[in-house]
Order: sequence, then structure tokens, then C-alpha cells
Amino acid sequence: MAQSLNPQQREALRYVDGPLLVLAGAGSGKTSVITQKIAYLIDRCELSARHIAAVTFTNKAAREMKARISALMPAQRIKGLTVSTFHNLGLTIIRTESHALGFKPGFSILDQEDCRNLIKELMQRHSELDDKLIDTAQMTISHWKSSLLAPDAALAQAASNGEKSLAKLYQRYHQALRAYNAVDFDDLLMIPVELFNQNEEILRRWQQRIRYLLVDEYQDTNHAQYELVRCLVRHRQALTVVGDDDQSIYAWRGARPENLVQLQHDFSDLKVIKLEQNYRSTGRILRAANTLIDNNPHAIKKALWSELGPGDPLRLICAENESMECERVVNEIIDMRLKRRCKYSDFAVLYRSNYQARLLEIHLQKQDIPYEITGGQSFYAKTEIKDVMAYLRLIINPDDDNALLRIVNTPRRQIGPTTLEQLGTYANKRQLPLFQCIDEMALAQTVSEAGLTRLRRFKIWIEQISQRLYNDEPLGVIREMLSDADYLGWLHQNASSEKIAIRRWQNIDFLLQQLQQVLDKDDAETPPGDRAVESAIAKLVLRDLLDREDQESSQDKVQLMTLHAAKGLEFLHVFMVGMEEEILPHRNSTEAGQIEEERRLTYVGITRAQRTLTMTRALRRTQYGSTSATVASRFIDELPDADLVRLGEGTAPDPETLAQQRSASLAALKTLFE
Repeated sequence: MAQSLNPQQREALRYVDGPLLVLAGAGSGKTSVITQKIAYLIDRCELSARHIAAVTFTNKAAREMKARISALMPAQRIKGLTVSTFHNLGLTIIRTESHALGFKPGFSILDQEDCRNLIKELMQRHSELDDKLIDTAQMTISHWKSSLLAPDAALAQAASNGEKSLAKLYQRYHQALRAYNAVDFDDLLMIPVELFNQNEEILRRWQQRIRYLLVDEYQDTNHAQYELVRCLVRHRQALTVVGDDDQSIYAWRGARPENLVQLQHDFSDLKVIKLEQNYRSTGRILRAANTLIDNNPHAIKKALWSELGPGDPLRLICAENESMECERVVNEIIDMRLKRRCKYSDFAVLYRSNYQARLLEIHLQKQDIPYEITGGQSFYAKTEIKDVMAYLRLIINPDDDNALLRIVNTPRRQIGPTTLEQLGTYANKRQLPLFQCIDEMALAQTVSEAGLTRLRRFKIWIEQISQRLYNDEPLGVIREMLSDADYLGWLHQNASSEKIAIRRWQNIDFLLQQLQQVLDKDDAETPPGDRAVESAIAKLVLRDLLDREDQESSQDKVQLMTLHAAKGLEFLHVFMVGMEEEILPHRNSTEAGQIEEERRLTYVGITRAQRTLTMTRALRRTQYGSTSATVASRFIDELPDADLVRLGEGTAPDPETLAQQRSASLAALKTLFE
């Protein structure tokens, strides 16, 4: 099993006598260590798979880990193994302990947009805060939750009137979620930690259930995630964490690279093993990465090395302006693909901010080069699509509390958060879905007469639509429903321009066309008596997952993505564009004193490259209607000059270099035609 591992990896695999920190550099095979260690625990240590849990940060990483473990061991041996994200683990804990936590079955998980709408409603009705501060309020509440700061504690710590107003809003938001029998994304971590700190019996039960814990990407943990891990392993200290402080690039969402150092304080017997052999990149790329990141302070030093040889020098290409920069990148891709006989998918163009992709797209389209932007918004993630899907979900399943909460006041029906809180509180006591409780006589003692009238009017309307949906032509009924709700008017009221409102309405039209296509296909396949509309809508709900799987398929396209999105990936040939002050490092980060984070982000970009790394910058750039000279990124000067070839910095390439480039291109053409 461990024969394919190097000595340090084998040591990490076999160490089970106490807590272990594996400080794993980029491309050092950390996933192999985690997956093979799980197999080692089951096979050699005879620990049942159901008592092992491995947690990471993305569903994609969890799927990859599961697939690797499945390739190592028979399915029967890994039955009961937990491999999930932190948030999925938290959700499992909440569902298992829902009775102790006071949730009724089928509690809802509100996504970011649902939470934003709820906070906005609360701000408009119960707060003196300007609702233009909605994003600030949402970020602040999220930060408090990831720091495990309860509403009362946030209010006690408030040092200004503004902070007090935010803390009071946090209290109202917390009450509203409880009344709705709902949680938000941050609650999936905060609630289990609070439960474990308050209920020793439940904590012991989970410590008995999870007897060995492995954590990937540990440098990305926030305070709540750290405390969740600490609670679970406090008794046995059976823990392996894998991380790299040099790749901690998520401070904006609460990640704390210092959690790696905190481990040494909380676990006095912590063993540290460094993985420094890189299996991805050439020597020059790694030397550049090491030299750059040495400018950051380190509690534990490491240096990546490789057996892949020195490789090509790194290149810095300077262009006259941002358009010529993107044109040069595209031409380089064409030239390198021809000379090296590689695929478009071997190339990645990385940038600091999403807006930088626009010009790249234009120049790629001019040359008919296929490309894919990673991190773009899914069709089903668009607000208007989620709204219409929520209507459809509620029509076919009145017990869907999450769907009801999303659209009961969209468009506005004067059913505010107070009415919904009262309905939610009543439904919690009755342990019934919200929709079902609206008709109960006793609800009149909880909800105001006006609020109750509006709720019942809404319920009757939904029931009438539901009846017609099964008896009439479904698409006509849905279009009439949207017309009755004046959803188009709602789009115009809330869009920044008429053009955007029309585009959103066209998205809805496309969704309904998709639904019709599914219905037409199902007509021939659905047995008599089956409810084809329910089947079609259920299939449409799953379309988003299918779309994401399609996006992850290996297609021959140039990959465009932000440096943040590139983490964990690798490409034969990497371009990093916009190597300028105020872009990388970003102006906001510079002003906030977060240069170390920006340097780590640059390090991540460099270490994505396997064979070649080309950096580019524009000498002049137009922003906000004004053109001005740029300043080269400070990170360029932190790279080893001997490994860097500079092109276009005011001097033309020498004739010999040009002649060599022409000869190489000509030879590649001849080979192609032969």
C-alpha cells in the first residue's frame, strides 16, 4: 500500500500514536497521504470505517477523496466511512440532534440570497440602519457566527451605536431563523459547537462515534471549524490534519492560517511532518515560489523541491496596454500549442479579479479558441430562476417550508417577517409544515387578523394553481400564475435597468421551455396515472447538478479563472495576467495591510504551473475612463532574476532570439503539415 509513497509520506501514513500535523507543500501528494492513511487505519489498525471521518472544504474534493479510497479498498470494508465537507458534517450533527436543539423535522437551510432577503426585510421594518448597508450587515453577522459570537455577546461587545444596531439586527435575524425552523450556512458550524459545549453527554456520544478524524486544507479553517475539530478529538487526540500555511488565501471568509500554530498550543504532543517533494512542477517554478514566499513570516519553514529537472525559464511579458496584453496571451497560446503539440485544455489563464476575463474572452473569440470560465454563475443559481423554481416546488410539495419562505412575499404581498415569525413559532409547536398550519383556527391567537387574511389568501391561490396544474395545460397555468403575481413588474422594480429586467424575464421563458421539453419527453414514458408535472419539475430541479457535472468534464478548452478558483488545480502551461500594483497585490488588500495574503495568492498561482509559467502586465491601463501608466507588481522583484526572462520592457528582443523563435515556429508548421 505505502510502496508508492516517499519516506515522509510513509511516516505520516503510519503515525497513529497522537495528533499529527502534516505540513504539505503544493503538489506534494497530500491527498494520497490522507486516502492511504484511511486505508491503513482500517486494514492495519483494525479501526472500523464507521468510526473514521475525513473532512475537507468542497464537495468536489470530498468526491475525489471517496473515489480514491474506493479504489484502494473493497466497498464492504469502507461501509459507514464519513467523507464530507465541514458543513455537511455539521448538518449531519444537527439532523441527528434536532430534537435536543429544538428543531422540528424537515428544517430548512436558507442560502445566501434567502438570508440576504430576510435581513433586508428586518432592516426595513425593525432597524434604523440604512438598507444600503445590507451587504455589510450580512458579512458582519457571518463573521460573528464564524467567530462563535452569539447575538447577546455581540451586543455586549458593541462599542458604537452602529455596532449596537447591527447586533440588535443579529438578534432579530437569529429569532426569525428559529421561528422559521431554519438555519443558514454559518449555523451548520456554530450550532454543533454550541451544542457540544453545552451538552457533555451528546459530545461524548459523537466522540465515541468519530474515533479518528482527518482534516484536509487545515489552513483554511475558521474559528468555528477549529473548535468543532477540537471538541471531537479532545478526548482521544486521534487526529491528522494536513495543511499549508503558504496556501491560506481565504482570510476574507474567516480562514485563519494561525490555526496551524494554535494546534501546537492545544496539543502538546503534536508531531509535525513536512512534505516538501513536489511532483507537479519543474525546478525553476519551485525556486520562484520558494523565493517569493520566503518574504512572509513562517512558524515552520519548508522548501519545495522536485526531481523533474530545471525546466524552462519563467517569462514576464510587458504589453503597451491591457488589450495588447490579452492579444499577446492569446497569440502565445496559439504559438505554444503549435510548437508543443498540446491541447487547449493544457492552458490556464489566471487573474486576480473576474473583470479581467472580459478582454480575454473577446480576443479568444476573435481567434475561435474554445474557452471555459470557472466560477461563473449557474443558470439555476440566478435569482429569478430560483424564485420560479420555488413556486413550482411549493405547488407540487406544500410541505416545502424553504420554498414557501422564499416566495410568500415575492413579489410583495404585505406578508412581513413578523407574520412569518408568528406562523413559524406556531408551526414549531404543532410540529407541522408552515403551509398546513395556515388554515388552523388556533393560528388566529398568534397572528394578527390582517396577517392571517393575507396568508390564507396566498394559500388559496397556491391551491387553485396546484389543482389547475394537474388538470389544464401546465405551461399556460404557470405563465398565468406569474402574470397574476405581476412577477414581470417585480423584476422591473428591482432591476438596475429595463434591459436587465427583460433579460431576467427571458431567462424565465427559457426555463419554461426546458420544462415543456421535459414534459413532452415524459408523455411517452410516464405510465398512466402518474403525475407527469411532478416528475418533470423534479427532473428540472436536478438539472443544475447535471450542468455542474458537465462543467467538470474534461473538454478541450482554455481555462480562465481567478487565482482563488485555481487553488487545488494544476495545468501544464499557466499565464498570470495583470502583474501590476493595485491589481496583484490588489489595491484593497494593500490599503488593509494584507500583503502577506496577496503574496500567498501569487504563490498559489505560480505553483499551479507544471511546465511553463508566463506572467504579463500592461505598461498603461485604462480604468474608470482614465488611462495611466502602471507600476510593476512588487512580487516580480521578489522572484529570482536569473530564472526570469523579461520581454517588452522598453527594449526589443535581440535578433538572435527573434531568429530562434521564427525557426521554432517554422519547424512546428512543417511538422504539422507532414
